[in-house]
Amino acid sequence: MHWAIYILLCDQKTFYIGLSSNVDKRVSSHKLKQNLATKEFSDIELVYVESYPTRKQAERREKQLKGWTRKKKEMLINGKWGKNW
Repeated sequence: MHWAIYILLCDQKTFYIGLSSNVDKRVSSHKLKQNLATKEFSDIELVYVESYPTRKQAERREKQLKGWTRKKKEMLINGKWGKNW
């Protein structure tokens, strides 16, 4: 099983970072308003995904990205920031 971190753009203004072993199913649950953290948003768009072989690696990356500034996240999403930086 692989794990992934993903970034959603919510209402064209807020980034949400999550972790899942099934990103498609997880994003669908966000769009169906089944997740407390994103249920207030009307427009949810998947903008970035990274895959990892273990949950632990994905959790580390998720924690790292959550600590980043908005600008840094935007650079990553737009391909201007490397995965290992």
